[in-house]
Amino acid sequence: MCGIAGWVSFDRDLTRHQADLDAMTATMACRGPDAEGTWFDRHAVLGHRRLSVIDIEGGSQPMSVRTGDGEVVITYSGEAYNFTELRSELIRRGHRFRTRSDTEVVLLGYLEWGEAVAERLNGMYAFAVWDARAGKLVMIRDRMGIKPLYYSSTADGVLFGSEPKAIFANPLADRAVDLDGLRALFSFTQPPGGAVWCGMREVLPGGVVIVDRAGLRERRYWTLRTRAHTDDRQTSVDTVRSLLEDIVRRQLVADVPRCTLLSGGLDSSVTTALAAAQLAEQGEQVRSFAVDFVGQTDNFVGDALRGTPDAPYAREVAKHVGSQHQNIMLKHSAMADPDLRRAVITARDSPLTLGDMDASLYLLFAAIREHSTVALSGESADEVFGGYTWFHQPEVQAANTFPWMAVFVTGARAQVSDRFNAEITAALDLHGYIRDHYADAVAEVERADGETDHERRMRVISYLHLTRFVRMLLDRKDRISMAVGLEVRVPFCDHRLVEYVYNIPWAMKSFDGREKSLLRAASADLLPESVLYRAKAPYPATRDPLYTSVLLQQAKELLTTDDPVFELVDRSWLDGVTRQDSATMPIDVRNGVERVLDLSTWLDIYRPELRLL
Repeated sequence: MCGIAGWVSFDRDLTRHQADLDAMTATMACRGPDAEGTWFDRHAVLGHRRLSVIDIEGGSQPMSVRTGDGEVVITYSGEAYNFTELRSELIRRGHRFRTRSDTEVVLLGYLEWGEAVAERLNGMYAFAVWDARAGKLVMIRDRMGIKPLYYSSTADGVLFGSEPKAIFANPLADRAVDLDGLRALFSFTQPPGGAVWCGMREVLPGGVVIVDRAGLRERRYWTLRTRAHTDDRQTSVDTVRSLLEDIVRRQLVADVPRCTLLSGGLDSSVTTALAAAQLAEQGEQVRSFAVDFVGQTDNFVGDALRGTPDAPYAREVAKHVGSQHQNIMLKHSAMADPDLRRAVITARDSPLTLGDMDASLYLLFAAIREHSTVALSGESADEVFGGYTWFHQPEVQAANTFPWMAVFVTGARAQVSDRFNAEITAALDLHGYIRDHYADAVAEVERADGETDHERRMRVISYLHLTRFVRMLLDRKDRISMAVGLEVRVPFCDHRLVEYVYNIPWAMKSFDGREKSLLRAASADLLPESVLYRAKAPYPATRDPLYTSVLLQQAKELLTTDDPVFELVDRSWLDGVTRQDSATMPIDVRNGVERVLDLSTWLDIYRPELRLL
């Protein structure tokens, strides 16, 4: 895993801009702490920071090949899990390899198949190829958008990088946010391709962007399509199991220490069990890690979101599969540290965090990085298999909006947008923004032949999660993990599994009347029954009132200043909240306080120009 950056300019001599490329590349040091490299030509420069995972000695980048018609150079981030098969095919086609790296496979694959190399890759990746033969830059991103890639057009070319901060290091970058950017931030509905910042875009998941003297062109090589599903239930269960075994086996390939994230829920437990069995075949014991908070398990009180604590179930799975397990215990004082908040927001380039859940994830990943470089996660299984409780709630199924927004509405849960002052609230018109983007998203969904209205509705809900919701979670996972140099792999995002399960009728996905029926059936022999039938629980949040107390004290201090956050946020609302009792404060109110503190920190770090007229 790595960080990439670059600049293409058809009217400049970029060989004179070494300092600019060095600055852009340096911002990606956290993503690639092991090595760095740059490549220069007159009209294109590429930068790379490397996290060494495969072929540690031979995979240096940017990597180039000289042809009779000009040089072809790649800066690459990610993993191609089928690189071994592709390497063999390319050798049969006459290519010769100098390294064992998947980077060289992708580069020579581009020489053989051009942009169509993307259609042959299985993995998570974002890369840019400068093809001097045609004088063009080609940027490609994986199908599910696991790895990020941003770009910003200039008058004569483009700037690009794994994260916006790489682009901001270039003097041509515009560090501004308009109303549409704020809407994307606070509506939880950021449309595909949007990047919050004015003039900046993401390469679409499954997308290709080409930049040459004629301009910039974009196309998709993959989208989530509707296809007929003809397998019966048992065949579907068996296929899911076979796919998962193959996916985990591929994603365990690395030349560095590996581990799994194990919460004790179904998704992470399945991943850990499969990894444990496969590593045991090689004489290895899998390591697993979980997060917990001091005193939380002993004093746990269930609620509608979390009926049971994670720690006992994680220990049970670890004992059952034989993993070397470690619980990472966190204190409230560490998670409320303003320096940690700055680190998280810097990692995400955004004030849209999940508060203590992002803080604890950062600390968890930092602790794991002391032992392992690669971790397998259960992320995205809920989106693929229909695991969220709201998939099964009739009022959410019938709601004419994004399902996760319907949950907030039906549960009367306050959002950060409710904290804005009246002028900003009116200008944003978040309800209209959400309505429009919801309509656009639904219009993308293809209906299957003979599909009932209910099956159609559940297909739409699945599509929205797989093309909108999951991408927010994947971005969170990528940014926070890479901020500490940890590569987190997501087996449930393998496009073969996503495509297959997406097209299974909802009646079969929920055949036993519960969430994730197919996944449970496919893993029934792997896990203890207590875990197999455990109710869905989200990523844990601290319930320590001392944490809330620290947040309220920080909010009180903020109120004594002329912080620019009060150009957006209703000061009187925050003042009223700080007078509440931290021991009885509702979680949604506490979350609102966290969002204000996050927004203040983001404004201080990035100093964006706010274009709100």
